[in-house]
Amino acid sequence: MLNFIGGLGFQEVLLIALVVLLFFGGKKIPEMMKGLGKGVKAFKDGMKEVENDIKVESTEASEETKK
Repeated sequence: MLNFIGGLGFQEVLLIALVVLLFFGGKKIPEMMKGLGKGVKAFKDGMKEVENDIKVESTEASEETKK
């Protein structure tokens, strides 16, 4: 039997998926996943921006110490 994260088995995951489908309906789920995907993309873009800012600041700091 397949075990998922947190000890959830296949039957439990299937039951949760069915409850979500009944609760939100078939048309709402793709909209939610699209929004989730946009959120993840925005988060990754923000992380890249922070990493670039850190690199720029460290480069500037190293240039100042060379002077």
